[in-house]
Amino acid sequence: MIYPLKILREKGFEVHSFFYNHIHPFSEMLKRLEALQFLTKKEGINLIVREEYNLLRFIQNVVYREEERCGYCYYSRLEATARLAAKSGFNMFTTTLLYSKHQKHEMIKEICTNLSKKFSIEFFYRDFRTGWSEGIEISKSLGLYRQNYCGCIYSEKERYIGKKDRFKVNKPILNNG
Repeated sequence: MIYPLKILREKGFEVHSFFYNHIHPFSEMLKRLEALQFLTKKEGINLIVREEYNLLRFIQNVVYREEERCGYCYYSRLEATARLAAKSGFNMFTTTLLYSKHQKHEMIKEICTNLSKKFSIEFFYRDFRTGWSEGIEISKSLGLYRQNYCGCIYSEKERYIGKKDRFKVNKPILNNG
């Protein structure tokens, strides 16, 4: 959030932050929320938190479609963002997902563009990846928690086991004995 916040403020925007996620495990979500709460307080930003943990809904929507999980994850969170922004009377919305070099940038941009039309609210597009290194250095200097995976249960598995057979789904065997 650090670099996107810098850019938005340089452009004269009043920034509000929205946190909604189905990160796994729950303790990881709390670490990320805590870091965001620290930063928003330090920067004097209004933080809106959707206190709903939809891990089960995420899993139900991606099981056996694991290769499409990012699309569902992005859409569910960005749709909540655009809906809230429109309902709350904000002029526009954007996302810090556009900062990460590890996210599917073009997919995020397309989803936001479509949601902009759906909710009749402007989507502020900016490729924030240009400030990747700067954001990392600032976050380290502030001692902020930095996650090392996107947050989904499948990404967590890949973090520990690797990407070999990353989408192989084990079929259950019923033991009647």
